[in-house]
Amino acid sequence: MASKQVYVICGAAGSGKTTVAQYLRERFNMHRVVTHTTRPPRPGERDGVDYHFETAASMAKLHLLESVTYDQAQYGSSREGLAEGWQRGQDDVIVLDTQGAITYHQALGDQVTVIFLTVSHLAALAKRMSDRGDHQAAIAARLKSPEYRRDLRLPKELVGIARVVVNDDWVTTKQKLGQLINQK
Repeated sequence: MASKQVYVICGAAGSGKTTVAQYLRERFNMHRVVTHTTRPPRPGERDGVDYHFETAASMAKLHLLESVTYDQAQYGSSREGLAEGWQRGQDDVIVLDTQGAITYHQALGDQVTVIFLTVSHLAALAKRMSDRGDHQAAIAARLKSPEYRRDLRLPKELVGIARVVVNDDWVTTKQKLGQLINQK
């Protein structure tokens, strides 16, 4: 697999981005690019494993390929994190918002495979956020945010580039992911 590919997983909150990224890591031995954020950790999250939790000052010192503000917190991925997997001979997988996916595609071209996750019924997204332990106030704020609304739809810059996967059924989703990875 040592083709220096990065699989960018994007979609709205609750669409299954983290679950898909974890599956790709385990099933296809991909390296997870740990991103940086200024948001506080959720219960059970660990620094350096789930995210690199940063302050505004430490975030400003990083060599970021992309960064975005989402739900009043800054997120970004470093070039060093991306190179880490490739140096080990692994393809990378990273979870980004749609703006980050656009940036990655513009910066890295054919090295990027964008996977856009969606669901058939939008009400499932709020339920998934609740099921993973997000507070109701945070869910309500997220559902009203312009970033959430933006990430519900595939942006025009990714039409014809991103692979769209409807993540309603996990067995079907895994089959689609396997087909996509084996096409590379």
